[in-house]
Amino acid sequence: MSNLKDAPQLAATHSNLSEYAEDTPNIDLIKRRQRHLGASILFYDQPLHIIRGEGSYLYDHHGRQYLDCYNNVASLGHCHPRVVDALYRQAKLLNTHTRYLHENVIEYAEKLSGMMPTGLDISMFVCTGTEANELAMRIARAVSERNGVITMKASYHGNSTLAHEISAAAWPEDGLPGHVVAVEPPNTYRGPFTGSKAGVQYASLLDKAMDELDARGEGTAAFICDTIFDTQGTLEAPPDYFKEVYQRVRARGGLCIADEVQAGLARTGRMWGFEHYDVVPDIVTLGKPMGDGHPIAAVVTSEEIASKFTNSNVYFNTFGGNPVSAAVGIEVLDIVKQESLVAHVEATGNYLKDNLKQLQNQHQIIGDVRGLGLFLGIELVEDPTTKLPAQALARSLPDRLKENGLLIGLSGRDGNVLKIRPPLIFGREECDRVVACLDQVLR
Repeated sequence: MSNLKDAPQLAATHSNLSEYAEDTPNIDLIKRRQRHLGASILFYDQPLHIIRGEGSYLYDHHGRQYLDCYNNVASLGHCHPRVVDALYRQAKLLNTHTRYLHENVIEYAEKLSGMMPTGLDISMFVCTGTEANELAMRIARAVSERNGVITMKASYHGNSTLAHEISAAAWPEDGLPGHVVAVEPPNTYRGPFTGSKAGVQYASLLDKAMDELDARGEGTAAFICDTIFDTQGTLEAPPDYFKEVYQRVRARGGLCIADEVQAGLARTGRMWGFEHYDVVPDIVTLGKPMGDGHPIAAVVTSEEIASKFTNSNVYFNTFGGNPVSAAVGIEVLDIVKQESLVAHVEATGNYLKDNLKQLQNQHQIIGDVRGLGLFLGIELVEDPTTKLPAQALARSLPDRLKENGLLIGLSGRDGNVLKIRPPLIFGREECDRVVACLDQVLR
């Protein structure tokens, strides 16, 4: 994979909009987009023209309804009325940069730290997950006084220069920058280690990676990992994996960064994805779901680490944590708590996963069903014994499912993993619709 544009984020991804034929629906909009938007990417062979969203559903310009199982931005559902009201109330009153005192940003930081493990008390607000990961790496380098980074193969952490450099999916395996080493992710379905000792075996790969960074004169500043392994095909790490990894990294002077942009905010049936593994990161990065569609993100760390960084670095962010964004962030956290969404996601996710496993018994092409909470992956194979990836069929399915009113993602290093990532408010009725639609299309 030489460039992230080749990654199977969703089937029928078009980065060159001239690929669309003249008889493609909405071709005039597509041409206007190509003419005026740089680096423009569209999903599907016939792109959707979406004009409205409500709850777990999106609606196109013809009024057709689609069940949204792909979009992790509208975490509480599209246009949640409480979030919209909070945004409107504060926007009508004041929105400005972050260098004045304002109650909202302080209250938001207090609420956020209250939902984190003890010791993760300091929040630095930004606007996107990319910015959060960039800042986390700056902090790790300043504190560790080292430069090297260990990431996962096929990882993605953002699109700034530094976040791009540590996103292994964007580079050939032998072409990563010299300060980055990528290790094999803990895939217990088709990876090199699958037995009871897989956690330790995968973790031990970091020893060689850190030796390599030392040999290059970089040292290990940080280990960064998306705790749901989104681009690797939605993996469940062995229970002891992160404990083993964190112990090794800290012994070499590095910091452990949990990229919770995808896994955070109740998504996995825990408030934060790392909680499944009984570890506490040194730095946590947050993004997409924190604003239910509004751009707000954060870096959360300890007072000791934050102080070491600010002693030698000046950091501020014009828009990160502004009064409107903070009002939205507060409302999102309040809704998650008041509506018991962590418990809801755990129960609903288990229900959906159990039903998908039953579907697996009816379709041999489903090789594996995995994931946590409402972030699930369905790996498609040509043969359950050889586990040969069913790439061609997998690439056709998102378009086929779209025609049946279901929006779904595609990921994995072989491009054969269907990704189910609906709003946190998803209910059993929507789960049943997902399973029925998959069954119908696979048949």
